Amino acid sequence: MPKKGKAKNTLNKAKHTKLMTQKINRVKLEKQQTKDRLKALIKKVNEQKKEQNSDEL
Repeated sequence: MPKKGKAKNTLNKAKHTKLMTQKINRVKLEKQQTKDRLKALIKKVNEQKKEQNSDEL
């Protein structure tokens, strides 16, 4: 016979799922921000190199 009352661990499972999705989203966002920062830095350095090369000529 089934137990009476609410199901066991459903609240904990729901909370865990919510927290894990938050963590996954946060990690994805941090990785994307790091990529964007690096792209901007590389672009800036490349522009400086172009300016130096045009000044030397």
